[in-house]
Parts: sequence; structure tokens; C-alpha cells
Amino acid sequence: MLKEFKEFALKGNMLDMAVGIIVGAAFGTIVKSLVEDVIMPPIGLALGGVDFSDLFVVLKAGTETAGPYVSLADAKAAGAVSINYGQFANTLISFLIVAFVLFMVVRGMNKLKRKEDAKPPAPAAPTKQEVLLTEIRDALRAR
Repeated sequence: MLKEFKEFALKGNMLDMAVGIIVGAAFGTIVKSLVEDVIMPPIGLALGGVDFSDLFVVLKAGTETAGPYVSLADAKAAGAVSINYGQFANTLISFLIVAFVLFMVVRGMNKLKRKEDAKPPAPAAPTKQEVLLTEIRDALRAR
């Protein structure tokens, strides 16, 4: 069983998958930073200085401190139960960016594959009859 696992783990596909997961995780953190640090601040500014990461609705006040809470961090520190729709918006935008990039990668790969599939097949080998007729023709020309 250990030998089979070693063969499975050392296959090229497994290593490719591991590299893909690591690169994907790094790409995810880049997209998260892009959304939270680059895309959402101008949108929040355009909407009147809103910080999307601090948009929340308190369902139940915390046991430590009663509301209202100025920020999500204050609500969490007080133990309040809240719906954090601003963070959900950030996550949703991150997902859409990652999904779009993956769509573009898959689309590019499909185009390359279609080009490869579109190559005409090699001509079929001549039949025995055609070969024989060609030999007869060549012999007659040689006379």
C-alpha cells in the first residue's frame, strides 16, 4: 500500500496539481488585496466614504458592551451577533475576479486545443491496388 501511495504521489499530475494549488492560493491572496485595498476604497469613497469591510447589521447586542457599535471590530469585541454584508461584498467581488480569470485561462486553453484538433489528418496510405497500378505505370514509362 505504501508503494502504491508513493507511485501515486510522485506522478507528474500530482506534482502539477500541488503547484497549481500553491499558485492558486497565492493568487487568491493577491486578488483579496486587490479588492480590499484597491477596488473597494474608491467605490466606498464614491458612495460617501463607506468602508465596505465595516458594513454590518447587528442581530443581537453583545454581552460585553451594548450597541450601537462604530465598527465591526467593536461589535465582535463586544460579542455581538451580526450579519457582515460588507465583508461578503468584498468576498463576492474577489470570487468574481478569480472566476473571470479562470474563465479566461480555460477559454485560452480551449482555443489552443481547437487549433490543434483542426489540423487536417495525414493522408491515408495508398491501397494495394493503387501501389500496384503505380508500379505498372512507372514500368510502362520506363520502356
